[in-house]
Amino acid sequence: MMGCKHNRVVKKSGKNLFLLAGIFLFLAETTNAQSYHANTEKSSVKFYIKNSGMEIEGEIGGIEGDILFQPGDLKNASFSVTANPATINTGIDIRDKNLQEEAYFNTRQYPQISIQSKQVLAQGNGRYLMKATLIIKGIHKDIQIPFSATVQDDGLLFTGECRINRLDYKIGTGSVVLSDTILIRLSVFAQKG
Repeated sequence: MMGCKHNRVVKKSGKNLFLLAGIFLFLAETTNAQSYHANTEKSSVKFYIKNSGMEIEGEIGGIEGDILFQPGDLKNASFSVTANPATINTGIDIRDKNLQEEAYFNTRQYPQISIQSKQVLAQGNGRYLMKATLIIKGIHKDIQIPFSATVQDDGLLFTGECRINRLDYKIGTGSVVLSDTILIRLSVFAQKG
């Protein structure tokens, strides 16, 4: 008789342990940072700058990189993303070639633009703030990028924007017609992997 009770206790304990293990696995899945890889074809960097009072729009492609992200585990969030400035496209071939030259992006010597995150903070309502280092032409500068992360298809779409001073990165020289400020809009679609 005592043996029967003991078996029931063991079976009940076993069920409880199985249930607890399932809960822990679920919590681990929803709180641990997930690994994503940027989808080059579905990602872009757009930029906007005033030239002689008119806004010029351009795009840089070749987005690659690895992302660790989970809203419940921001202390382990990490973004390491690059873009290829040789893909620059403003809609005018001569201007695009000029922008790849040494005075601007110097794509022969510096084939990548990089963003390396330092910290990701929650801002509420699905918004976040990334403190990061932006590297252009070998020049490292700290920036902040407010962004959102939206579930889309089989991954996450990260969208954000920031402003930089082009002279900080030696992109061209001082000019009375070309603005110093560049607005950058990022759209990075990342898939688990």
